[in-house]
Amino acid sequence: FKQKTAYEIASCLVGSEMCIRDRRYIMSDQSENEVLYEINKHVATITFNRAEKQNTISGPMLSRLSELMLKADADPEIRAIVITGSGKFFCAGLDLRGSDISNNLATNKKSPVTLDLKNTPPTVLHKLDTPTIAAINGSAAGYGMDLALGCDIRVMADNAKLAAAFTARGVVPESGGTWILPRLIGWAKASEIIFTGKTLLADECLELGLVSHMVNNNEVGEKSLEIARQISSRAPLAVQASKRMMRMGMNENFNDHVHHVFLQLLPLFQSDDFAEGMASFMEKREAEFKGK
Repeated sequence: FKQKTAYEIASCLVGSEMCIRDRRYIMSDQSENEVLYEINKHVATITFNRAEKQNTISGPMLSRLSELMLKADADPEIRAIVITGSGKFFCAGLDLRGSDISNNLATNKKSPVTLDLKNTPPTVLHKLDTPTIAAINGSAAGYGMDLALGCDIRVMADNAKLAAAFTARGVVPESGGTWILPRLIGWAKASEIIFTGKTLLADECLELGLVSHMVNNNEVGEKSLEIARQISSRAPLAVQASKRMMRMGMNENFNDHVHHVFLQLLPLFQSDDFAEGMASFMEKREAEFKGK
C-alpha cells in the first residue's frame, strides 16, 4: 500500500471540489433551461420547460423556482406572476430520480429524509405579496397540483386534470395541499379527494371552485395574461396590501383583522398612487399608477 503525499492528497481534494463545482454549474445551467423566466409589461411568467418529462420538477428546478418567485416579488416593476408549463403538462409532480427517496428505495434503506421547508416553493409561494396566476395548460399531479392550488387565481384548460395522487404513493400532500384544499372547498370534499387520491377533470374543478376559468387549451396563456394585465393596471401597493390582508384574515378574528386593515391604509393614504387614483376618478380617466 502506497501512502499518498500531502501534495497528492491536496490535489485529490481540489480535483474533487472542482468536479463538484462543475456538476453544480451544469445542474444550474440545466435548471435555467428547464424553468424559464420572462417579463412583459409588469408581468413575470415562469414556465416549466421540461415537456419531454411531463414537466416533472427536479431538485435544482425547485431551487430555481423559489429563486425566480422571490426575484419577481422583489422587483417593483413586476405586478403579477404567471406560472405555467410547456407542452401538454402543467407539472406532473416531483422527479424523484437521484433524490434521497429514490436512493433509499434502490438500496432498501429506510433512513429519514430531511427538507429545508423555509425555502421550498410552496412556502415561498404562500408568502409572496405579488399576485400569482396558475395557467394550467395541461394536467397537474401531486406536487404540481399543490403548486397550482397555491396560486391566487387559476385558469385551466378544458382537457387538463388535477390528480391528487399522494395517498396512492404512500405520502401526504407534502406541498401544502392539506392546508389549502380544505380552505378552498371545505373539509368533506377535500377529504374525499385527498383520501381517495382522486383525479379531477376540468369541469369538476370549475364546479368545485378550484379554478376561476376553464377555457380551450390554446387560450389558457392569453386568458391568464389578460387577468394579469388587469391586475397590473391597478395600484400595485394597494393590490399587494389587499393580498396581505386576505392572507392574514384567514387566521385571525374579525376585530383583529379590521385593526390590521386600518394600519395598512395609513401608508396608502400617503402614497402618490392614492392621489392618482382619486384624481383619475374625479377627472373620469384611466389612472397611471407608479407603485409609489
